[in-house]
This record gives sequence, C-alpha cells and structure tokens, in this order.
Amino acid sequence: MAVALLGLHALTNGQYGFHRDELSTLADAASLDWGYVGAPPLTPFLARVAFAMFGPSLAGLRFFASLAMAVAFVLTGLMARHMGGGRFAQSVAAVSAAISGVALSAGALFEYVSLDYLWWVMAAYFVVRLLASNDARAWLGVGAAVGLGLMTKYSIVFLMAGIGAGIVFTPARRYLRSGWLWGGVALAFVIFLPNLIWQIRHDFVTLDFLRSIHARDVQLGRTDGFLSGQFWIATNSFTVPLWIAGLVFLFTNEAGRRFRMLGWMFVIPLVLFVLAKGRDYYMAPAYPMLLAAGAVWCERLVKRWLVIVLLATGGLLWAAPVLPIAPVDSSFWRFADRVNGGNFNEQIGWPELAHTVAQIRATLPAQTGIPVADTAQAEAIDLYAPELPHAISVANSHWFRGYGNPPPKPLIVVGFPDAFVQRHLASCVKAGRVGIENSAIGGKNVFVCDGPIQPWPRFWQDAKHYG
Repeated sequence: MAVALLGLHALTNGQYGFHRDELSTLADAASLDWGYVGAPPLTPFLARVAFAMFGPSLAGLRFFASLAMAVAFVLTGLMARHMGGGRFAQSVAAVSAAISGVALSAGALFEYVSLDYLWWVMAAYFVVRLLASNDARAWLGVGAAVGLGLMTKYSIVFLMAGIGAGIVFTPARRYLRSGWLWGGVALAFVIFLPNLIWQIRHDFVTLDFLRSIHARDVQLGRTDGFLSGQFWIATNSFTVPLWIAGLVFLFTNEAGRRFRMLGWMFVIPLVLFVLAKGRDYYMAPAYPMLLAAGAVWCERLVKRWLVIVLLATGGLLWAAPVLPIAPVDSSFWRFADRVNGGNFNEQIGWPELAHTVAQIRATLPAQTGIPVADTAQAEAIDLYAPELPHAISVANSHWFRGYGNPPPKPLIVVGFPDAFVQRHLASCVKAGRVGIENSAIGGKNVFVCDGPIQPWPRFWQDAKHYG
C-alpha cells in the first residue's frame, strides 16, 4: 500500500512547475551550509541530492517528499500493530493518516513540511515501541527522530514539550532514571549541534525571521480558525471520529492507559500552538498516533464496510483538489488552487519570468545586475535562464551573499512593487511586464534602473526583508 502511495505521487508530481517554496529551497541548496535564515539545513541538502540524482526534474525533487509520506504511512500502521491492532486496524490507521489534506500535499511538494511530518510520526512510533515493549533502547530512536526534526523545522520543539509532559504525567517517568533516555537526549543534541553553532555564529538570525513571519501571518489572518482547521485541514473530516476515538481511548480506557503518554504528546502541542497562534496545519503530524489508537479501539466495534466506505469517500474527496491533477486554468484548477491556499498558481509561470528577464538583458551591457525581491524569483531566473548573471536578492539567506564587487550597473529590477522602485532606485524605465497570475512573483512590472539612490551598502541594508 505504501508503494502504491509512492507510485500515485510519482505519476502526478510532474504537473505544473516548481513551487515558490521549492525554488527557495533550491536557492539554499546551491550554497550548502549548516543553517539558513529561514530554516535548518536538512531539506536543502536533500534537494541538492535530488538534483544530483535526477537533474532539474519535478518528480525527481519531489521523490523524497513522497518517500517521506510512504514511510510515515508504514510507521502509522506499525503503531497500530504495537498497540495490539490486527491487519484491518493497521490498514485503517495508515490510510486514515495518508488521506489528510496536509499529508497528500506534503507528498506532492518538496517542502520542510514533508520531512517534518515524517520525524513527528517517527518519534511517536518509537514511543509506542517503548511503551509496548518496555525496551528503553527505543529512546535512541526518539532522540534520532527529534534531532532530525530540529534539523528540518524548529516547530518540533512543541512535540518535545509533549514528550516531556508525557514522561512526567504518566508512569513513563520511571525512564528518567534510565541512561537510554538521556542517551536519546544526547543523540538529539549531537545531531542538532551543527545548526546550533551556525545560529550562534549568525546571532540567532532565524529568531528574527520567525518573529517577522509570524507577525505577517497573524496580520493576514492566516492563524485564524486554528481549532476549526483541525477538523478539515490538519486531518480529513471523514477520519475525525477515528482520531477523537483514539484520544478518548488513551485517556479513559483501561487498555489505552499503557499508551497514555501519546495523549499528552497531542494535547500539549495543541495547547501551545493555540497560545502561540500557530497555523492550523502545524498539528497535522500529531494525528497519525491518534488514528492508530482509534483504529485499534474501533477494530471490533465498528462495521468494517462502513469504515472502508468512509475512507474511500474521504480519500477521493480530499485527493481530487489537493493532488496536482487538474488542467491548468480550468475551472476545477482554480477551485483547487483556492482550496490549497494558492499553492497551484505559485507553481506556474517561472520559465516565462526568466524568459522576460533574458529578453531585456540581451539589450544591456555585460555588467548588468538582476536584483529581485524574493529568493524564489532569483532561483527561477538562475534555473531557467542559466546564461544570465546570477540574480541577487534582498530576502532571507540570499541577502547575506551580497550584491557583488564591484556593484552591478545598470539593473534589471524584478518583483518589487512600483512604489519601492520609485522610492529607492534612480533613472528607472519600465522595460517589461510579467503577465502570469502567480501570487509569488509580486510586482508585475520589470524595470531597468541606473542604480540605487542611496549608496549600495545603505540600500542593501534598508531593502533587506524576510519572506
């Protein structure tokens, strides 16, 4: 079944084009380091590996994301097995986890979310193994999963808080005297240490990035409806009764008492995300362990045909708009784009952007520079117009790479709002326009400018932004 899931993604993941976030990841992958402004280093590293293996292939880059979801699928089924579930419970748990909107999307795009989802599920799997077998060596697996999670996306600290609460509030606190638990802690720290050193050397710049991004999300209303989103975004609405049953099973049923630590691993992150005003999909990787528990409890209580019908219906209804299968610009594609929060329109038009810049560049001197507003725009130009000089960007880690010495002149200015161009750049002439409807491209007009009004160092500092 996991291989079939991997095959489904392989067949559909070649549609449209690279997503904005994928291009930003590829921009970081071009300059490998132990950390970046926007995220830890593991995802860009795997993007570099994917390009080395498959070249600039959509399906090739997304292979690791699809593989992560396939592995999470298997681990969810294994959690049900270790809780005492038979084959039916294992299959129900795995399929229920796989058909959530976030899981389907995470297998269709190569993003930090994809690997983050896997590490949460892997940590939960080793906790289940620990509680089922009393083999304290499983703490090394938990530590490895947490360490890899910290090298992928820092939000796994919320799961770490849940694990800590689960230890303290359940009989698992006996492991506080176990060397294996502290060995797992040490393993997580060692895995994370290179990125921690990078953060120290860069004055913890990622904290500034996260504060900026969070303030933007709150202002735009992206954190509204967090709790309601748990029922139709973080999970599939058709599986809600199953994960609720799992939560009830863990906290109220005598048979579930052994695995009650999992309940705290869900409740504590949920409360912390509510208090921190997180986005609804952040909780998605916490649900597979509840689905596994619910599948085990319901295996003998619910008619199997009813479960199969619900999962089949939910899977089809969620997969149709989430997977990249609709023809571009069709009415269903536009509907699916709205359902996915604009993810589809942010995958089209990048070659056209690069072609527009290349046409303008052909009429200008060799020392012309290409400043762009966003790292995705920079990578799109570098990827689809490799004959041009590398684009320079004022966003995220690209900003640290600077503008070159000597500074370029003239400039092809891409992606900035017209007001920014008029305020900061001199002798600007509109030279082209990007006509595609891609919300990630920003300013549609392309300008040719003589240079910044202020000296380059001051302009570069003032133009710096996170996105």
